[in-house]
Amino acid sequence: MSHRIRHRTLHLAVLLAAALLLGACGGGQDSSEQATDPGDEAAPEDGAAEDTTDEQAAEDTTDDRAAGGDREVTLLTHESFDVSEDVLAAFTADTGIEVSVVPLGDAGTALNQAILTQDAPQGDLLFGVDTTFLSRALDAELFAPYESPALEEVDERFRLDPELRALPVTYGDVCLNFDVGWFEERGLALPDDLAELTDPAYAGLLTVQNPATSSPGLSFLLATIERFGENGYLDFWADLVANDVVVTDGWSEAYYDEFSATGTGDRPLVVSYASSPPAEVYFADPTPEEAPTGVIEASCFRQVEFVGILEGTERRAEAEALVDFLLSPTFQEDVPLTMFVFPVNDNAELPEVFVEHAVVPEDPLELDPEVIGAEREAWIEAWTATVLR
Repeated sequence: MSHRIRHRTLHLAVLLAAALLLGACGGGQDSSEQATDPGDEAAPEDGAAEDTTDEQAAEDTTDDRAAGGDREVTLLTHESFDVSEDVLAAFTADTGIEVSVVPLGDAGTALNQAILTQDAPQGDLLFGVDTTFLSRALDAELFAPYESPALEEVDERFRLDPELRALPVTYGDVCLNFDVGWFEERGLALPDDLAELTDPAYAGLLTVQNPATSSPGLSFLLATIERFGENGYLDFWADLVANDVVVTDGWSEAYYDEFSATGTGDRPLVVSYASSPPAEVYFADPTPEEAPTGVIEASCFRQVEFVGILEGTERRAEAEALVDFLLSPTFQEDVPLTMFVFPVNDNAELPEVFVEHAVVPEDPLELDPEVIGAEREAWIEAWTATVLR
């Protein structure tokens, strides 16, 4: 989710890298990360300048919509959004509404663009705001409330906006992944709590991502804040530094370069996604019976991705129809193998590879989106001063 779960995420990185994979935040993101891991969502700071390429694309879309027919709708989203062609075609066949999907960079960039142009909306809906940036979207009064009848099939734990301006669509968990074979061969017990990562037994084994440039990196930082509290998380990170943690700018470097199970590295612990194991199995040829990677559930941080109808849209009815569709089993059952996130619809069936190999933590770490919104930048600055000093 959104995965950002998009992140948040992974998701299209898996497809684009033709190997693996989930969630989206903070500072700027390097261009190589955008090319290989759209799940790593780096958000510009408030008031950052608009990306001229994205702005022109959105303006062109606005012109196209004005010249088009009455039965069309424009969905603004992040570059990790994916849907099977036949699924989207089914919506058009059923409703007569054509859907124009406009990606506007990573999730943070897409949100910034929507806020900067909210007086003259460049689309009708925005998909991809996740837990880490939900409060910013709501504080900007970007979305109009909509109580979709499809919400009856969505568990209340995903409804983080009581006013129903942002409706949940997908979720995913950022978690520590481990190299199954590495730990089995050495007979080393897995850490079952984040605090154990500072033990000398795990020295030199962990790779994480910078929370200022990576969505999973930010989610893992938030997980440590929830676990140790604001008075203890920096001490934990200082201990990780002393225990030889490696920090990369993005998920791709961590997962493919440093992680021993999937890359050329020698580190058997990495921050990734709960959906990494099924992705490893799904894209492998031949298909293995067991995933080469596993998930440490005690480390998982929950991300939910939302869709909202943009205030000022002139296609309110069409936008509502698309929201209903995004929450329907038809779309929800498509997202596991297109974006490698989980559906929020309780009636959506998971593909077999997810049933067999995915992990859904019973009690994931979570933080109030309002608290994240208020403290996110301060937390990242404090982390940077502690870890990258």
